[in-house]
Amino acid sequence: MDSTTYLFDLLKTILPAIIVAGAIYLLFRQYLEKDQQRRLIELRLDTTKTTLPLRLQAYERMTLFLERIAPSNILVRLSSGSQNATDYHRLLQQEIRAEYEHNLAQQLYITPEAWDQVKQAKENVLTMVNRAFHGLANPQQLRGTELAKRILEGLMTDAADPTAQALAVVKQEAARLF
Repeated sequence: MDSTTYLFDLLKTILPAIIVAGAIYLLFRQYLEKDQQRRLIELRLDTTKTTLPLRLQAYERMTLFLERIAPSNILVRLSSGSQNATDYHRLLQQEIRAEYEHNLAQQLYITPEAWDQVKQAKENVLTMVNRAFHGLANPQQLRGTELAKRILEGLMTDAADPTAQALAVVKQEAARLF
């Protein structure tokens, strides 16, 4: 046998083996990539199953927070009859800040935009309470009911509830989760 025939016979044997090996390699690589994608999807689904309830709970708590600090609700919840305006002002501020601090961890589960709206709503309510308090002449001698009346008057003269925009954003984002 001469060397060309030997080489040609060798190529006839090796070339199909190389093609088959290459095809197996490509198929195996495709299989591994698909398997990795499937595992990532499963991991995301598991993560979603865990985080979705936490996120919904955070939006629920933010809604409750905003409803609790809304001037019309906080004034009803905190009685002003037995206190003077200064003490009632202090109580309102403490209650709003305590509610806020109680819900600080929820910012982990809601979007930064929603959290900014929640913070702004808290500041708007505090500003409204402070403005009404500073508008009183001699608050030490006035009853808390006078401060509550001033806050409600301010709420009526302002066109928007200080928590309404934040509440709308929180509800809208919670709806997007579904």
